[in-house]
Amino acid sequence: MSNVIDLVAHDPKTDEIVLVMKEDREWDASEERLLELQDRFNTYVSFLLDGEMAEAHPELAGKRARIELRCAHMPDNLALELLGAIHDQLAFQDIKMEVVIREKL
Repeated sequence: MSNVIDLVAHDPKTDEIVLVMKEDREWDASEERLLELQDRFNTYVSFLLDGEMAEAHPELAGKRARIELRCAHMPDNLALELLGAIHDQLAFQDIKMEVVIREKL
């Protein structure tokens, strides 16, 4: 579902709001998946910038934000390209973005 925030947390080390987006499925290089990923990021950014986050978590209002995409599998090249573009756009909004891969060894 693209309109749900998976997890909202506070990172005491960096004093940042962390919004976690989980992706457990394997990447399939489909346009549909890329659009879904873009929609999910739009939801997260909207949550941060449109006041919903401050309303839901007033104790975190005014803190810098980071969106973490936690993947079970390494993103494919098309997804990496899109993630790079999203990273650059978020930087203009002063929002950090990280991709965390937790593939099983």
